[in-house]
Amino acid sequence: MELNEYRSGLDAWLDANAGELTPGEPSQAPLDDEVEQLSRVKKALWESGWGRFGWPEIAGGQGGSVVLRAYLGEALMTRRLVSPNAYSMAEFLAPSVISFADDELITRFVPPFLRGDVLWCQGFSEPATGSNLASLQCRASRSGANWVVQGQKVWTSYAQLAEHGVLLARTGSPDSRHEGISAFFIDMDWPGITIRPVRTMDGIEEFCEVFYEEVEIPAERMIGREGQGWEFAMSLLPLERSTSLWHRGAYLRRELVHFVETVPEDLVAPAALGQVVQQLFTLRARSRATQYRAGAGGVLGPETSVDKLLLVETEQAMFDVVLDGMADGVVLGDDREAERWRSEFMYSRASSIYGGSLEIQRNILAQRVLGLGRDR
Repeated sequence: MELNEYRSGLDAWLDANAGELTPGEPSQAPLDDEVEQLSRVKKALWESGWGRFGWPEIAGGQGGSVVLRAYLGEALMTRRLVSPNAYSMAEFLAPSVISFADDELITRFVPPFLRGDVLWCQGFSEPATGSNLASLQCRASRSGANWVVQGQKVWTSYAQLAEHGVLLARTGSPDSRHEGISAFFIDMDWPGITIRPVRTMDGIEEFCEVFYEEVEIPAERMIGREGQGWEFAMSLLPLERSTSLWHRGAYLRRELVHFVETVPEDLVAPAALGQVVQQLFTLRARSRATQYRAGAGGVLGPETSVDKLLLVETEQAMFDVVLDGMADGVVLGDDREAERWRSEFMYSRASSIYGGSLEIQRNILAQRVLGLGRDR
């Protein structure tokens, strides 16, 4: 299906089903509401067929370009139907698992994830190895038909709500760096896994510490070959830093429009607002080119750090404008709208850390794109 045909058909379906898909009033913890709404929307999209386009048949999809998936995410963000955070996880976790895992694992576990039956999480970062994955210490040792994992992960988003996870662990010698890392697909309720949510400054427990104490993983749950974890991660991270950012860009544009429609005109600095609009369209242009390159079969690599840098600068600049225009409400307000803006502002500060810190992105561009040595 071509993009124009998909866009018109999807838009018509979303408009016709707006009443069913629109989020209800908050009824539980914010994260639980977010995940429940995401599941509801994804199930409806999957059953209608619109959520299957852009995914391969082995994963239950109907094929077609990944650009179709990009438009789906944009349409959902624009209509405020889902949050970009949990929604985007499928856009970088599922494609990498499909690329590296064997057919049995794919056909068994990927379709339930894509249709919203279950949630996955990503166990990469560790307390001392956030953006430096090559030095991770969580260890997996072979024991008969299983691998036994010992170690700790941190900043694992949605771990307390996820049924499954993608885990990186060291299967080589302690000094094997990137060559000794393997990837596993795990169940988050296995014996030996302890999950401790981390409350962030916006009051949401999105991140978690996860402890692995002699956790047994069947050998068939390895993703790819032993020692292929680094290659797996390098296929996943460019997606996390590019494809999923298209959805976040759509979310930011929506929020800026809402801000302009809400705040009195005399409280907005025209020059600052104009600068943010320019940044948003710069991010959109860059991200659009990335989506089409991926749709044409191009390999995404270190150049996607440009997308991530643009996202960071745009998101933080936008919420700086929001804070300047709604200072009393954002800082002191106790109504639901003020709490939402306050939470979003504080979350924007994390954009320079999640998905690889700002400093790491600049190093990647300097060394792997511009060819500068470490001493420069």
